[in-house]
Amino acid sequence: MGRIERKENEKKNGSVKSTVIEWAKTIIIPIIVALIILQVIRPTLVQQHSMLPTVEPNDYLIVYKLAYKFGGEPEYGDIVVFESDLKLDEKNNKYLIKRVIATEGQTIQVTDGAVYVDGVMLDEPYINGDFTPGDVAVSEVPEDCVFVMGDNRPNSTDSRNDIVGFVEEDRIMGKVVFRLFPFNKIGGLY
Repeated sequence: MGRIERKENEKKNGSVKSTVIEWAKTIIIPIIVALIILQVIRPTLVQQHSMLPTVEPNDYLIVYKLAYKFGGEPEYGDIVVFESDLKLDEKNNKYLIKRVIATEGQTIQVTDGAVYVDGVMLDEPYINGDFTPGDVAVSEVPEDCVFVMGDNRPNSTDSRNDIVGFVEEDRIMGKVVFRLFPFNKIGGLY
């Protein structure tokens, strides 16, 4: 092999190596960044009506997964996504989206269509209608738990139902912080 041929082969190999490195950067770096981002946030598509009018079916939401991981505590009004005991299929539990109504140590009562926390009737302008069906006797929220309800009270399976009951904080995936879609409603959720 002559000197010129060797130089051409080296040049060709360098070009191939450079191309492979560029492709790797183009593919691997975005995948790593996406995996890191998915450890912090999770996109969620709403499929149910239980949070009307605040959140509607087909709303695309961003859930902040670290909201309660490093000392943060759920608070009244937070919209959270949590794993329930309801079955999605044979292997997977269903995740629900609801609003935190009462937190650890607070008392909750639902009577005559109104919700009371620590004996004070809540003003809930975010609910669908002005009536909360069902009765919940005065109950204290256990340690490390929250009491949640959907904003569409007549059509929400939530803490009023024994199927859901009090939600353990470690089952909360995260706090809903942003709506990405529909575009005319893009923005933060409170």
